[in-house]
Amino acid sequence: MTRTARGAAFAEGLETAGAWLLAVLWILPLAYAAWTAFHPPEFSTRFALDAPLTLQNFANAWAAAPFARYFVNTVALAAMVLAVQLVLGTLAGYAFARYEFAGREIAFWLVLVQLMITPDILVVENYRTMSGLGIVDTVPAIGLPYMASAFGIFLLRQTFKTVPRELDEAARVEGAGGLATLWKVYVPLAKPVYIAWGLVSVSFQWNNFLWPLVITNSVESRPLTVGLQVFSSTDQGIDWSIICAATLITAAPLLVAFLLFQRQFVQSFMRAGIR
Repeated sequence: MTRTARGAAFAEGLETAGAWLLAVLWILPLAYAAWTAFHPPEFSTRFALDAPLTLQNFANAWAAAPFARYFVNTVALAAMVLAVQLVLGTLAGYAFARYEFAGREIAFWLVLVQLMITPDILVVENYRTMSGLGIVDTVPAIGLPYMASAFGIFLLRQTFKTVPRELDEAARVEGAGGLATLWKVYVPLAKPVYIAWGLVSVSFQWNNFLWPLVITNSVESRPLTVGLQVFSSTDQGIDWSIICAATLITAAPLLVAFLLFQRQFVQSFMRAGIR
């Protein structure tokens, strides 16, 4: 083996070892949460192969806080935001991809500016707006600042630009208007992208914490992230077995969704290159 080949093999081995190290570091918190949630509290700080399994921690967590209400609020929030984002993102992405109008490029770059502004910067102004609308401490108030997604518009614009113009022209020859062409030609071809975008949107709303913490004050509007924080506060006492069980309860839907749609999720971002 030549020196160059040995160097390449060493670099590849080092890269593989680094990837495995990062993977282990990433999975350790989840592995600890799973171990602690499925075992009695006395095994939360020690590992024993003969430790008994139990589901009591999940029952205790579910009974200790109104997680059912938190789930309803979070699902309603994620569904509401995603539905509006799909409509606005599809129409805007189609317009930026296929229509020529004055100031199109400037308008598109202004949309992309939203990607450069973190939502946390706008918390005070958003709260002032929600207060002016009289919807503080409601589920719509949580989702309203996120209903126009620059990321979704960008993703769909890039995807729609990959659709051959011939399909568009064929639909127009058949008498289809702009919206009919969008619905019958563009939307079906972008299905993997919609799935990926849906996962990103739902996961963001599912995990969003700071804005819901600021805008909500009651159980009736509180989502899972804020409810879990209240549940795990020191006022409730610290029982890591129950806290880890509650964490798995809140994270399980996202994990299942990602495992089911991971292929479409990866493929959509590979297809949506910058054009």
